[in-house]
Amino acid sequence: MESTIIYIIIGAAALLLGILLGKLIFTKDNQKKLQEAEVESQKMLAEAKLKADTYKKERELEAKERFVQLKSDHEKELMHRSQKVAETENRIKQKEQSLHSKEGNLERQIKENEAIKENLNRQIEVVNIKRTELEKHQEEHVRRLEKVAGLSAEDARAQIIESLKQEAHSKALSLQQEIIEDARLKANKEARKIVIQTIQRTAAENAIENSITVFNLESDEIKGSIIGREGRNIRAIEAATGVDLIVDDTPEAIVLSSFDPLRREVARLSLQRLVADGRIHPARIEEVVEKTRKQLDDQVMDIGERTVIELGIHGLHKELIRMVGRMRFRSSYGQNLLMHSRETANLCGIMAAELGMNPKLAKRAGLLHDIGKVPDEETELSHALLGAKLAEKYGENPAVVNAIGAHHDEMEMQYVISPIVQACDAISGARPGARREIMQQYLQRIKDLENLAVSYNGVEKAYAIQAGRELRVIVEAEKVTDAESDKLSFEIAQKIQTEMTFPGQIKVTVIREKRAVNIAR
Repeated sequence: MESTIIYIIIGAAALLLGILLGKLIFTKDNQKKLQEAEVESQKMLAEAKLKADTYKKERELEAKERFVQLKSDHEKELMHRSQKVAETENRIKQKEQSLHSKEGNLERQIKENEAIKENLNRQIEVVNIKRTELEKHQEEHVRRLEKVAGLSAEDARAQIIESLKQEAHSKALSLQQEIIEDARLKANKEARKIVIQTIQRTAAENAIENSITVFNLESDEIKGSIIGREGRNIRAIEAATGVDLIVDDTPEAIVLSSFDPLRREVARLSLQRLVADGRIHPARIEEVVEKTRKQLDDQVMDIGERTVIELGIHGLHKELIRMVGRMRFRSSYGQNLLMHSRETANLCGIMAAELGMNPKLAKRAGLLHDIGKVPDEETELSHALLGAKLAEKYGENPAVVNAIGAHHDEMEMQYVISPIVQACDAISGARPGARREIMQQYLQRIKDLENLAVSYNGVEKAYAIQAGRELRVIVEAEKVTDAESDKLSFEIAQKIQTEMTFPGQIKVTVIREKRAVNIAR
């Protein structure tokens, strides 16, 4: 196709030259130019032919090189395929050899198995013959035994079964006892674990209050206004609030004294309003005290509602909510009653959840277990029985009523949550630092601890430290050995546990130290 293109180009060039020559022929003046053009066209034709031949040869050479390259690639591909075919044939030959060898092994194994099978058949025949002989001998032996014992085989079997049954029954009883003991031990461990986890998860803050409130004044001049002429103002305040006002030499302070924290709070807020207003006289005092009392009642209700909402307890009667709020202004052995009840409720909820019980019911019982300590009227009933009576009056669940009445063992426990409430109440009250002792009782308990330790032989000194929660005992190294130190620590701890009453726990540490002293002169 390339040569055809070249010939077309040459023809076009010749046609162009012909046209030029035709024009030159009719032009006499350009004959010379025509000749020159003819010569030039011949040169151009010659060059075009030469270029066409050269181009043709180059293309032929390129075609030959391409052919040689394709041929070489084809030969290489054929060689590669032949190698693969050879490898495949080798693998097939190897597999055939392996199959032949396996086939030979299989035939040998079949022959060996047939021989073993024949041998087993012969042995089975021998065993069957011997078993038949043994059965005959056994029947003969049984007949002889029946003659000697005077019992049939069925009677003997019944006696053996009865004896085995009795033996199995006794073993079953002993095994049952072991299982019960093991379950009791595991139950105690699990109970301790649950109690410890519950305490750790509700480490509440300590809340201790006093029976007095100090009312601070801006200056001592206000004391005269509070006392009034001939003491009429202070008498009116004491009569209206039921709180004793102690005005002494303490600068800028008046002491409010009452066993009832609610009354002290009414007196404090009333004094605060009167001092801020400046008008202090008996009529104004009665008016302010009455308003303060109403305001405090609303505050008590608000505290109770907020506590119930925070604990997630629903459907509580309004009177019970008001009693819960009153707990905020009541303390038991120095421990704030509301904080104690909240802590007990949280402990009960967590412990009930750990035991797979109803945590909401347990939390409800824990919150209400001490409502008998904040009654509207004083009665001769204990706070546990009074609390149960109030809970029953306001439609609480029988389980909650029983838990409240039985948390000090004054009622029989009829529900599972009752011991939970009792345990959580003890945990919250006995926690170190939760309740305050009188100073004389505290000092006496510390002395009793030290005297108890000193009473043992070989004890040199004893110190009660950390507010009586640890007892350090120093012994004489010459009289007490290391082994005896361990025994002494255990004995002192056991004696403290059995003979003394104490909050929390006491750690007993026995220290034995040997000193060798010499002087160089």
